[in-house]
Amino acid sequence: MTAVPPHIPGAESIGDPDTGTLGEHTARQLLRLGGIAGLSAADSKVYARTLVEALGPVADRPLRLPPADDSFISDDHTPVEFSLSFEPGTAPTLRVLLEPGAGAPDPAENGRTGLRVLRRLADRWGFSTGRLDELEDLFFPPAPKGPLALWCALELRPGGVPRVKAYLNPAANGAKNAARTVRKALKRLGHRHAFKSLPDGDRHLFFALDLGDWAEPRVKVYLAHQELSAPQAAGLTQMADGPDAGEIEEFLRITTGTDADGVAGPDADGRPARRLMRRPLQSCHAFTDRQTSLPTGFTLYVPVRDHLPHDGEALARATDLLKRYGMDPAPLHHALAAVTSRQPEDGVGLVAYLGLAHQEGRPPRIMTYISSEAYEVRPPAVPRAEAAAVAGR
Repeated sequence: MTAVPPHIPGAESIGDPDTGTLGEHTARQLLRLGGIAGLSAADSKVYARTLVEALGPVADRPLRLPPADDSFISDDHTPVEFSLSFEPGTAPTLRVLLEPGAGAPDPAENGRTGLRVLRRLADRWGFSTGRLDELEDLFFPPAPKGPLALWCALELRPGGVPRVKAYLNPAANGAKNAARTVRKALKRLGHRHAFKSLPDGDRHLFFALDLGDWAEPRVKVYLAHQELSAPQAAGLTQMADGPDAGEIEEFLRITTGTDADGVAGPDADGRPARRLMRRPLQSCHAFTDRQTSLPTGFTLYVPVRDHLPHDGEALARATDLLKRYGMDPAPLHHALAAVTSRQPEDGVGLVAYLGLAHQEGRPPRIMTYISSEAYEVRPPAVPRAEAAAVAGR
């Protein structure tokens, strides 16, 4: 990826931290990404305005100032992240994840702000927040703990009306109570036996709900798994018809370069092999059927930004993965150029996660998560000159 595709307007203003505001920066990125995902210019404009409105006052904050707070969404604390979901034979689906309470004076107000924003969106688009309302006392205590209160994801569809997801913090009442909170939430929503089907994890990361126009609204539980081998990762899925061990191990081999034992070979200087994960691998278990305890969806996420030297390698591995599943990688190349003018080799973290998603009744999907990098570019682990020298050996 050496140049911005000619169909992306305004490339000269990408990634200039000395001009504009957070809202202007992320809205420009969304407008460019919308065209790559097959959205009309009119729909992209509607979604860009919605993004700015949902961010609230923090959208007007100049980029020359530091982030308003330590948003957990991204490494540089930008409270916005983009993603593309790929399936064979169709344009990728664009999603934007945001923290509507970013910049609030405390976690409690962050959560209250997020709830107000979600309810305004529900009024605008005519969907119910009933399932979220049932859980308010569990996830929004008077003095919440943890790195987040509420995130909102918009899955952007043609027509200007997105599908909406809410992400909640299981550790809002303290990390030691996170499992209990998840169990209670699942039971309240009618999934009385779902908790027992979850695999072991190091901690509960997120509890998520589909809100609005979903054919089968999901309840999703995200778990963190520290330093798993590939065979251990293959045992995480509890789906009746989920990915087999070979598919999981191949996914990890492509995205991380690890062998079946979760260990990478020595690097170019002969240094010892690495463990599979630095930042935890994540699993997501989606429940739609209240008559069974088994999940109907499973996604495995790899934090590629933590153990690949730069985004050039992350892009290459993502390209290989998409081709492996019969998907066109060109939109991903164009998407990275749509959010930044820097070269992939000059930083790491633009591609934050790669995911493999299985859902009953659908083909496998490949998920690619793209950082906004509004405030900072994380330096590559291997400088460009050294990377070029190693590649030429």
